[in-house]
Amino acid sequence: MPELRKDPIVGRWVIISVERGKRPTDFLSTTQRKKGGFCPFCPGNEYTTPPEIMAFRPAGSLANGPGWSLRVMPNKFPALQIYGDLNRTGEGIFDKMNGVGAHEVIIETPDHNLSLSIMQQKAVEDVLWAAFLRLSDLKKDQRFKYCLVFKNEGEVAGASLEHTHTQLIALPIVPKLVKEELDSARQHYEFKERCIFCDVINQEIADGKRVIYENAKYVALAPFAPRAPFETWILPKHHDSMFRPPEKNFSELAEIFQRILRQMDRILDTPPYNFVIHTSPFYDEINDYYHWHIEIVPKLTRIAGFEWGSGFYINPTPPEESAKFMREARI
Repeated sequence: MPELRKDPIVGRWVIISVERGKRPTDFLSTTQRKKGGFCPFCPGNEYTTPPEIMAFRPAGSLANGPGWSLRVMPNKFPALQIYGDLNRTGEGIFDKMNGVGAHEVIIETPDHNLSLSIMQQKAVEDVLWAAFLRLSDLKKDQRFKYCLVFKNEGEVAGASLEHTHTQLIALPIVPKLVKEELDSARQHYEFKERCIFCDVINQEIADGKRVIYENAKYVALAPFAPRAPFETWILPKHHDSMFRPPEKNFSELAEIFQRILRQMDRILDTPPYNFVIHTSPFYDEINDYYHWHIEIVPKLTRIAGFEWGSGFYINPTPPEESAKFMREARI
């Protein structure tokens, strides 16, 4: 019989359609292949992009030219504009403000054919460092309250360019979904004086059936009420409310992050996916109630009328099964 499961963090309900019981092979589609052609993110084409904000490159190489191993620049077609004032106004019962924010792109590698799952682990660490350094800089702007770090991998997941890249958007407001997580986590802490994410981590590690992989500092698990098949969360084992490198080192996060992506590639034939880093708002980065984490969602199912109309998600693969498939994947 199908199950209704409630997400303990935000209270969202999902339907686990156990009778459909889809295995990884049921989701396989045509493997994504690079189409080639002109790419503005490839070395030698830097003149086609906005000037870089920062780059990892050897000493002596010139800015906005070849030689870099990672490059960060403003998005050429930004969702929000960096210049201007917010000018919050009302129009009857409606609220509006200017679309002020920052929209940046992290080009993760100069190699057009690489991805996070197959590049060197050091390169994955560099991507995490770049995200952290840009967050640290953007929070100095008093107009911004939150910065979302995310990735669209593959055309189905929303990528407009196939060269692997991650994006950051700094916002003058806290996104609704993040605010729901924050409010729920705060309420749990006020009632129990414990972080709800820490409670989830401790229970899941003790139980084990939804744990996919863990190392000394992080755990990857299939959440109890996943919105999509093979949805995976990566969380620090010890409480930390903001995304940052423990002991100034991202090596263990890069290791578990890349391992999960390789497992997905292995059993789902290199699926398109999205990942998002959820962290605390700039104005309350250090707290006892919220726990930063990465959410990875392969694009295996479509959102249709029932989901749009009800807010429920239908997941045909129980998380216990997806965790088992992931654990058993040979990489």
